[in-house]
Amino acid sequence: MPLALLALAVGAFGIGTTEFVMMGLLPDVADDLGVSVPSAGHLVSAYALGVVVGAPLLAAATARLPRRTVLIALMALFVVGNALSALAPDHTWLLAARFLSGLPHGAFFGVGAVVATTMATPERRARSVSLMFLGLTTANVAGVPAATLMGQNFGWRATFLAVSAIGVAAIVSLALLIPRTGTAAPRSALRGELAALRSLHVWLALGTTVAGFGALFAAYSYITPMLTDSAGYADASVTLLLALFGVGATIGNLLGGRLADHSLRATLFGGLVSLTAILALFPVLMRTEPTAALAVILLGTAAFVTGSPLQLMVMEKAAAAPSLASSANQAAFNLANAGGAWIGGLALSAGFGTTSPAAAGALLSAFGIGVASVAYAVDRRTGAGSARERVVAGGVPRQAEALDGVGGA
Repeated sequence: MPLALLALAVGAFGIGTTEFVMMGLLPDVADDLGVSVPSAGHLVSAYALGVVVGAPLLAAATARLPRRTVLIALMALFVVGNALSALAPDHTWLLAARFLSGLPHGAFFGVGAVVATTMATPERRARSVSLMFLGLTTANVAGVPAATLMGQNFGWRATFLAVSAIGVAAIVSLALLIPRTGTAAPRSALRGELAALRSLHVWLALGTTVAGFGALFAAYSYITPMLTDSAGYADASVTLLLALFGVGATIGNLLGGRLADHSLRATLFGGLVSLTAILALFPVLMRTEPTAALAVILLGTAAFVTGSPLQLMVMEKAAAAPSLASSANQAAFNLANAGGAWIGGLALSAGFGTTSPAAAGALLSAFGIGVASVAYAVDRRTGAGSARERVVAGGVPRQAEALDGVGGA
């Protein structure tokens, strides 16, 4: 594994930690700032809004800059946002700081995915991207529980200072390990990046992301009441069970990267079909503690098997715009987060039962299979599909060659 991928994973670990840790700190933040827990919950939305806004804007604004420089600058913005979160004097300032913290999220993963593919041989590009995302999934296993525990014992402000320190470590790693050569952006990048987003293929790939991960968040957003009310777990056991989700996500991420290097589309369809089946079985699996724990692991595995294929399919369909399209996919992921949670909440509010959000998720996942099938049909009709079916087979490899010719950062 190139050491540069380790630097990307460190940055992803910090981003994953700050994204999800707020869920565990909401009561502490609400109590300290004198607001209600629902009001404190807006801090989660503020971060997600920052991701949705920042992903395409920052990717487009930095399209002409060397990618190594862009990654370092994005991580510096991440450090500033988290440091300001730690110093925020009231709820309003913390909302602004969380929005600022979310701005670099999508662009970092988007640009990082492009850099990761340029460092790998053609048959290992999906695995390279999955290794970068390994930082995000391991954040759910180790980073979020540790940061939550720190916040509960030393105050929530200490958590964000610690996350800032992770960001500083990522900056140092990026500066030392990302090569200066081979990471320059094409001189005509901005025009090409914007034009490529007019492609139907790109929007179908983004739609698959919204539906697929919307299915995950429809269920995962309400996993705690499922585990306590249906499976019978005590509240104190939920943190450990959520760590099991992170374990499943890590397994799925690594497995998806390896399988996608052999067949991207088969991996994508396999992951979506598996996710649909697991969510449909949730009412049965949530009847006992052992099967509920198994369901949590399987949910993480099935959902994140599709992560690398979806990220790289978007890049493949936007051969001239890999950075912007890849960043837009992160915005789509966060739209899926918000939309999936909303749809799952509708099912719960309608009185369909504690596990009804999972059923809603199964329908969303089935819809994602439909969108992916339409994308496949469009590819076959237009001849856009590649016989190699490996990610970035059409665009990023050629771009990588172009990068080498442009010169160093």
